[in-house]
Amino acid sequence: MKQLKLNNGWFSNTRSDVLSGMTVAIALIPEAIAFSILAGVSPMVGLYASFCIAIVTSFAGGRPGMISAATGAMALLVGSLVIQHGIEYLFAATVLAGVFQIVMGMLKLGRFITFLPQPVMTGFVNALAILIFMAQLTHFKGQSWVMYALVALTLLIIYTVPLFTKAVPSALVAIIIVSVLSIVLDLDVKTVGDMGEITSALPLFHLPQLPFTMDTLLIILPYSLSLAVVGLLESLMTATLIDDITGTGSDKNREAKGQGLANIVTGFFGGMAGCAMIGQSMVNMKSGGRTRLSTFVSGIFLLFLILVLGDIVKQIPMGALVGVMIMVCISTFEWGSLKTLARVPLSDALVMIVTVVTVVLTDNLSIGVLFGVLLSALTFAWKIASISLSVQTSADMVTYVVSGQLFFGTTSHFIHEFNYEGDPENIRIDFTHSHVWDQSAAGAIAKTISKYAAYGKTVTITGLNEESTQLVKRVGLSLSGGHS
Repeated sequence: MKQLKLNNGWFSNTRSDVLSGMTVAIALIPEAIAFSILAGVSPMVGLYASFCIAIVTSFAGGRPGMISAATGAMALLVGSLVIQHGIEYLFAATVLAGVFQIVMGMLKLGRFITFLPQPVMTGFVNALAILIFMAQLTHFKGQSWVMYALVALTLLIIYTVPLFTKAVPSALVAIIIVSVLSIVLDLDVKTVGDMGEITSALPLFHLPQLPFTMDTLLIILPYSLSLAVVGLLESLMTATLIDDITGTGSDKNREAKGQGLANIVTGFFGGMAGCAMIGQSMVNMKSGGRTRLSTFVSGIFLLFLILVLGDIVKQIPMGALVGVMIMVCISTFEWGSLKTLARVPLSDALVMIVTVVTVVLTDNLSIGVLFGVLLSALTFAWKIASISLSVQTSADMVTYVVSGQLFFGTTSHFIHEFNYEGDPENIRIDFTHSHVWDQSAAGAIAKTISKYAAYGKTVTITGLNEESTQLVKRVGLSLSGGHS
């Protein structure tokens, strides 16, 4: 049984996983360097982080085939910390963020990702594709037509190779061909080496050199909390996306703990905080990567590239890597969502658009998702915040049949629907088609009974389901007219 589980988790897709992992490793280098620059640290900090996080999550993560490394979202959060206090505080904040994530995993907070509505997920994916594309535009600044030609050639190879063979990832073939062409012809184009200095050195264990005091904790605490929440949110959303692509499930709470362990390790080995990379995870998926082996290979091959092939890696033209990322944008964007935009409910369309616009304007996926979730919650509350009463009268009794959800948002309307003075002495309120949700709802029922009692009338409550009855009893409100 253990052997079967090992094969399914690691070696059920070996050739494709190894090749896709190699492709991801090459594409990781310029992004890791760029994110390091964004955070105000040496390029090696991002590269070490990407290596450590990929290796640890390949074993400890809950979503096979997902790529985790240094990311732009995390880099944006720590820039001010590095400027004000130095890189050692970054390492400490990374370790503490990892501790928080492990605690979140132990508390099983990963299940809350299921509360994300589909329009938010669609908006998240589309916004991601737009952000990835926009990030590639900076590489064209100051470049000649040759850069555009290399990007076009890369895309041509990526989409043409699968027509002849799918034995190797077309993205890897494109990177190799375009790189060889650029080196042989000695083209004057921007290369990986232009992004930052790459040194051939192993990451070493390093305790953050800073005073272990309460003041230090108060400095890094807000950064660590932000890193933990943002990193976990992006990782769980990426895992959910890959779940949909592969048609398989993942352990979200294990992923939370795995991300935490990875950040603790990278913090002690001179790296910055990271999380799942949706772009690189999509590269892995499109290249055929499916199991933990692909994630492991991406980390190991990244280190191999840095230590052994550093001089060659520096000569890879950015045009090749930009082409790969543009392919990722095209394949990531949910083009079908544009066709269905006019057919889905207006509220759903609005949620998706708001999510996309917010992410693009703030350059922050987490903020966009938060806005989308809040808007979804508001629209849902608006939809259910309607309650109606139909009236059935007889000679000596009036019956009010309640339809809809009774909660704090509908209690005011509920109370004012009754004719307290004009109704006969016996009133029956039927809740067969309703549900009592909270203390405000139970209080509204009691208040209604009290108002009728002031006129000397008797109220009978019927049709309460078991949950509603228990809530009314638990709140301790007396329904003086009785209920059945």
